Amino acid sequence: MSPDPDKPAEDIARHAARMKSARDHPGPSPLRGIGTFGMIGWSIAVPTVGGAFLGLWLDRVAPQVFSWTIALILGGVVIGAFIAAAWVNKEGDGE
Repeated sequence: MSPDPDKPAEDIARHAARMKSARDHPGPSPLRGIGTFGMIGWSIAVPTVGGAFLGLWLDRVAPQVFSWTIALILGGVVIGAFIAAAWVNKEGDGE
């Protein structure tokens, strides 16, 4: 039995195919997960803090029987949740 002369060529071709597959289909990156958490956090935090500042200003300018601050903080959380959900759905569709 003589060794197969095409064996090294097959090994190189198989190795090249694995490298191409790894390049074309990279695995999930831990940094991407951290970025996703950051994006979701900012999507919720910015409208919430904005609502708090607007509410504080409205409590001074136009006082009501209810607290503008609490109402607009809750509104900011709801708006932020919708923004975060839309972003997550968009990212899920892209993969």
